[in-house]
Amino acid sequence: MLRWIITFLVIALIAAVLGFGGIAGAAAGIAKIIFFVAIVLFGISLVKRIASKP
Repeated sequence: MLRWIITFLVIALIAAVLGFGGIAGAAAGIAKIIFFVAIVLFGISLVKRIASKP
């Protein structure tokens, strides 16, 4: 997922430099959503790992 976040952030930066505001905003929004999903999945896996230890 980190690869997807970086990909969309790079697309957003390139689009912003070239003046494509709509594409830059959309790519940044997608990167932000994927980032928060990754954080939630990390939290869930951390809780499961802590709960499974004896």
